Amino acid sequence: MELPGLRTWIVFYLISFVVLLWAAFLSSQGVMLWVSLLLVIIIIGLNFMTVLNQIKAHAARKEFQRNLTRDFVRGEEQEKDDRQSH
Repeated sequence: MELPGLRTWIVFYLISFVVLLWAAFLSSQGVMLWVSLLLVIIIIGLNFMTVLNQIKAHAARKEFQRNLTRDFVRGEEQEKDDRQSH
C-alpha cells in the first residue's frame, strides 16, 4: 500500500503519542480522569478512522486500476494475427 506523505504520517503519530502520554500523566496524577479518558478515546477513534479511510482509498484505487486494465490484452494474445491464412 502506498502511503501518501510519509512525513504527514510521522507527525500524525507523534502528536497521537504525545496526547496519549499527556493522558497517562493526567491519570497517574489522579486529576481530570475524565479528560484523560476522553483524550484516549478521541485518539483511538481518529487512528481507527484514518486507517479505515486509507484502506478504503486503496481498495477504490485498486478497483479503478482493475477497471482500466480489464480489456487490456498482453503477451501472445496481442501478437496473434487476425488475418485469415491462405
